[in-house]
Amino acid sequence: MEDLARSTPVGTPRVAVVGIVGRTNAGKSTLVNRLVGEKISIVSPVEQTTRNTVRGIVADPRGQLVLLDTPGLHKAEGRLGTLLNRMARSSAAGVDVLCVVFDASQEPQMEDVGWMKRVAKERPPKVVFALNKADKKPFFETMYREAWEEVLRETPAENADGPATIPLEPCWTKAIATTEGGEKAVLEALFAYAEPGESLFPEDIVTDYPRRLTIADVIREKFLARLHQEIPHELGVCVKTIHEQEDRWDVKVDVLVNRASQKPIVIGRGAEILKNVRKSAERELREIFGLKVALGMWVRVEPKWMENSRLLAEMGYLGGEI
Repeated sequence: MEDLARSTPVGTPRVAVVGIVGRTNAGKSTLVNRLVGEKISIVSPVEQTTRNTVRGIVADPRGQLVLLDTPGLHKAEGRLGTLLNRMARSSAAGVDVLCVVFDASQEPQMEDVGWMKRVAKERPPKVVFALNKADKKPFFETMYREAWEEVLRETPAENADGPATIPLEPCWTKAIATTEGGEKAVLEALFAYAEPGESLFPEDIVTDYPRRLTIADVIREKFLARLHQEIPHELGVCVKTIHEQEDRWDVKVDVLVNRASQKPIVIGRGAEILKNVRKSAERELREIFGLKVALGMWVRVEPKWMENSRLLAEMGYLGGEI
């Protein structure tokens, strides 16, 4: 399909729920933060950084977009990995617009083709293919378009009497999620697909993500930045209590590792890593919530915590109360 070349009509506000999907590390969370205008999703070069579906809310003179930032698809390992993939796939269902983000600075990967096949099979009526990292060289736009054409030829629609009758013409657009203004083409495409309607959320909020999960995500991001590849996926953060006072919150947090040998790595020599993470997280949380957030953090060895249903529910992965 040719690139979208239509402007959004001025007048009646438009609204859409948008599923932001794609393979892990394609830049989905960075793009969502750029679209919203504030940081609501954590960003890290480590795969599986996003572990929950985060709702970001774009307020714009044209209307409102509710963005679902999902975990990226990856090779599932253990129950947590399976849950992350399930969340990614389920967030693509029932949305008004599906936005598939591709890291076009790399050639199409198996997961990219997998999303293309799902789109070709299910035939959602409103699809945006966002080629991210458009400032990088080389930029493999042609390969992605060719891969899509091949998938479209080879993948039968789910139901010849239903979805197959829907013309499948995704809107191709480019993005530079790391640069201010690099999201404008994606935003234009999403609003062009939005329908007239009333806002789903008040205009003064940018996310309805639970604060416990926000706190946990910020802490985990700080650990990922310092630990790099040492403990990439085996570290969990569980907010146990939030004691609210007038001018501050006192928060108790368990930092979970699988093995005893990982505990000193997370703590660091002289507790340096733990102290630095706490200070950095407290600064960012103060900016987010507008008051002092005092963190009490304990590193706890919890073998196979990623298989523990109670802990996974407490951390928000099983849809339990948070």
